[in-house]
Amino acid sequence: MSILSKIFGDANEKYIKSLQPIVEKINSFEKDFEKFSIEQLKEKTKELKERLAKGQTFNDIMPEAFALVREASKRTLNQRHFDAQLIGGIVLHQGKIAEMKTGEGKTLAATLPACLNALEGSGVHIVTVNDYLAKRDMVWMGQV
Repeated sequence: MSILSKIFGDANEKYIKSLQPIVEKINSFEKDFEKFSIEQLKEKTKELKERLAKGQTFNDIMPEAFALVREASKRTLNQRHFDAQLIGGIVLHQGKIAEMKTGEGKTLAATLPACLNALEGSGVHIVTVNDYLAKRDMVWMGQV
């Protein structure tokens, strides 16, 4: 690592730091969404679909959508998306490659952009390296 990288950080660190406001916005919905009934969560999902249909973009609704996915995951899988998974989901949504180590929640992170893009009503495809993981993750994460 060069002296300049040590002082100013590398491009990846800067990029990840630039995502922090989005992560904070996602986190800001958590306390409210925890209080929602299942019916209210469904209504919020319907509202997001309507906002997309009226011209808002995926980026406009992403914080709320990701917060809804997090809440659904907490309720169905007893797994909460942490900030690292939120960042992974944002990166994937932006069409970039998210490098995450074993155990850092790649599968959980992938639910975020998948659910966001599914709001449009089109199919979503997630590619994985083998049939076993594809089947396992479809059954496991499909609940969300």
